[in-house]
Amino acid sequence: MSKTFLITGVSSGFGRAFAEAALNAGHTVIGTVRDAAAREAFDALSAERAHAVILDVTQFDAIAPAVARMTALAGPIDVLVNNAGYGHEGTLEESPLDDLRRQFDVNVFGAVAMIKAVLPAMRERRSGHIVNITSMGGFITMPGIAYYCGSKFALEGITDTLAKEVAGFGIKVTAVAPGSFRTDWAGRSMVRAGRSIADYDRLFDPVRAAREAKSGQQAGDPQKAAQALLQVVEAGNPPVHLLLGNDAFDLVASRLTALRAEMDDWETLSRSTDFS
Repeated sequence: MSKTFLITGVSSGFGRAFAEAALNAGHTVIGTVRDAAAREAFDALSAERAHAVILDVTQFDAIAPAVARMTALAGPIDVLVNNAGYGHEGTLEESPLDDLRRQFDVNVFGAVAMIKAVLPAMRERRSGHIVNITSMGGFITMPGIAYYCGSKFALEGITDTLAKEVAGFGIKVTAVAPGSFRTDWAGRSMVRAGRSIADYDRLFDPVRAAREAKSGQQAGDPQKAAQALLQVVEAGNPPVHLLLGNDAFDLVASRLTALRAEMDDWETLSRSTDFS
């Protein structure tokens, strides 16, 4: 059955792959872009089923009116894919607070604002699917991406809670957490904080160099991720959390094992704090 998708950030990367896969499967796609040139390029993908809207997801007051225009144009939104986001790299001590605010504005507040704009109509229709693109960085961490991981941990938690709140309305919610995929995330799409503290050189310089070297060579295929997304959307009982990529699966599995071991090591202390 044909659905209407609303996908944020369709100019490149995962967003473009998701949009093209949905269009090729016969769905209608409304995609958010940042400028007129990107709008024309996206509209050209399909004269009748590709509709681009210029929208910055951090312009929160503009989101609800934009969604109203979208639904007037293409009908009710069946699937929201919160894809718009970016990576921030830098040690916590060296990264300005304004960088953290911007990271959360895009990766968290923008996604929540989009959800709040589509959710009332989904609730009234008792149907819909909200997909938040998170990251394996919402489960595991590594030096130099504290702000990014913080935003993705937040979106994972929001997704999990929302799924419980709207399950009774027939609305499905999924967090899709990719590992390293061949997108621009580690390239031109990443914001990199400056370096100023030599104490971090030994830890962080190799991490930054390795990430830059790996950009464009990642194992993950965005086209296969797009097909996985379509499978999730078509599933009768989709997962609330879905990892994508061998690295994501293996690293998160290792993290869960380590967390269980740490819990066991400190279980006595953990259980010692209730009133006797």
